[in-house]
Amino acid sequence: MNEPAPSLETASPPTPPVPAALDALHERLLGDVAALPSLPGVYRYFDAQGALLYVGKARNLKKRVSSYFQKNHGGTRTGHMVGKIARLETTVVRSEAEALLLENNLIKTQHPKFNILFRDDKSYPYLKLASHAYPRMAYYRGAVDKRHRYYGPYPSAWAVKETIQLLQKVFRLRTCEDTVFNHRTRPCLLYQIKRCSAPCVQAIEADHYASDVANAERFLQGEQQEVMDALQARMLAHAQAQEYEKAGEIRNQLAALARVLHQQSVETNADAAFDKDADILAAVVQGGRACVNLAMVRGGRHLGDRPYFPTHVEEASALAGIDGEGSVSTPPAAQVEVQVLEAFIAQHYLDGSAPPLLVTSHAIDKSLLEALGDASGVRVSVQHQPRDHRRVWLEMATQNAHIKLAQLLGEEGSQRARTHALVDALDLAPDDLDTFRIECFDISHTAGESTQASCVVFEQHKMQSSQYRRYNIEGITPGDDYAAMRQVLTRRYTKLAEAAARGEARLPDLVLVDGGKGQVSMAREVFQELGLDLALIAGVEKGEGRKVGMEELVFADGRDKIGLGKESAALMLVAQIRDEAHRFAITGMRARRASVRTGGSQLEDIAGIGPKKRAKLLSRFGGVRGVVNASVDDLRGVEGISKELAEEIYRVLH
Repeated sequence: MNEPAPSLETASPPTPPVPAALDALHERLLGDVAALPSLPGVYRYFDAQGALLYVGKARNLKKRVSSYFQKNHGGTRTGHMVGKIARLETTVVRSEAEALLLENNLIKTQHPKFNILFRDDKSYPYLKLASHAYPRMAYYRGAVDKRHRYYGPYPSAWAVKETIQLLQKVFRLRTCEDTVFNHRTRPCLLYQIKRCSAPCVQAIEADHYASDVANAERFLQGEQQEVMDALQARMLAHAQAQEYEKAGEIRNQLAALARVLHQQSVETNADAAFDKDADILAAVVQGGRACVNLAMVRGGRHLGDRPYFPTHVEEASALAGIDGEGSVSTPPAAQVEVQVLEAFIAQHYLDGSAPPLLVTSHAIDKSLLEALGDASGVRVSVQHQPRDHRRVWLEMATQNAHIKLAQLLGEEGSQRARTHALVDALDLAPDDLDTFRIECFDISHTAGESTQASCVVFEQHKMQSSQYRRYNIEGITPGDDYAAMRQVLTRRYTKLAEAAARGEARLPDLVLVDGGKGQVSMAREVFQELGLDLALIAGVEKGEGRKVGMEELVFADGRDKIGLGKESAALMLVAQIRDEAHRFAITGMRARRASVRTGGSQLEDIAGIGPKKRAKLLSRFGGVRGVVNASVDDLRGVEGISKELAEEIYRVLH
């Protein structure tokens, strides 16, 4: 596909509008919309801080974009999004297919807040046949190397390993590493239990092993009947030549293959070429959440399924309710399911990995199929009202989607209940329970060495590991946990408090510190100096006998401490967050301590020494000790190390 045409952009400075400027901003946006062409393209909305709000495609840019601004959407989700728009950008393209490609590339890379978003999962495993005189089967994840052959993708590691075991039973291909294969002097246990033909010790002739490999590949490609016919012909040939032992081995292969085919839980029509490779997609929407269940058929075998749960479903569904005339309606559930299904197909398959057949729970836009075909170079067919075994596939996928979504809603309900219990126990009043945010701090060191503080974040009813932070604590008396807590809180909240005062950031709703009155007093001092609300702070103090479940909360604003009780959902949540902060602090401290003791941190602190140069130094001299013992001339002999840098390294290490 050709590159999209140059973009037509309307840009405005990403500065927060003041109330007096709102009318001017609105007028400017209307002017930008009026200047848009009536051509296909992609539009993007940004807020005052420059954050991407929404990406959409349009057959007619001017008509579509103007529909957002033709009326007041009130307090709806659409109105909430439109009220945040500070500028827009558009890109004109030649066709709807191009618009679809560009739209979903932007969604996958930019993660706009109001688009349905599926997590980019590239972790599908494959079955690999490594290139070799005696090819080896292996489980594989990662980039594809053209020297080898790959089959899949498979929905799970279990599906790959089950297939490998199947091929071992029937075709007895090797699975050992080349280093093991090259040094065997006698067959291993797999040969004894008839799971390998022992090519490592030439227990099988090369042409016979190659024939087994070829049959295994044909089996993986769905040619089971052809494989059985070929094996049967070989068995009869050996029998006629009175080679009864070889004929018996092939007979056993045929019997094993017949059992495998009989055990397949889903029978397929072997004469249908499309049924060899197909994906079955079922979308279900309920309770503001959605699930797309993907079931895979490869080589005619149903390999299992995997559920996907997109985010921003409610926001995107509200925007989907805008028609070309600017009116807003609540889209029916079926329409939302179509939208979710199309978003999944676009984001999942536009990298060119679509199979020749998709069996879907809903009809999808034909332009999406055109885009898939253009991206993959393979004609993709879609069937949403299947018959026979395809209907069975789709019914199974739909049932699994309902089950997985029900499990998710149940889990989220219990998680939300824990958050609600904590809010009630502490008598808090957050604006939105779903955005209730807790930050928890812990200090870790070993006898004062390598002190490190951790900050973990709880939001949207779960731990947000991408927002965790570690802080190296310096310039304090070793072992002084109070000074360490003061330092980390000061570093964490000084700039955040300033940004919050300007309306550019949001403070947490609750700050937990692992400790009792002493740590809470230190936190109170920091918050008083920064002018922050003391009611935000609570310390998690171990209760009587320091027993788990006896913890009490100590407050910085003078409230009496409270015990939540062993069976309290609020205590379970507090304990989970506190334990996670402790775990995160300990792992960081141990890593830092190991670095200090090996001297690795000394190299890291030298200006001009990055990961690559550090690796070259350590490799050349066999570790930090060798680098320390090296002369300036020795150091200069390492690629990328200048005379000046070698002298600096020598100075720092001596």
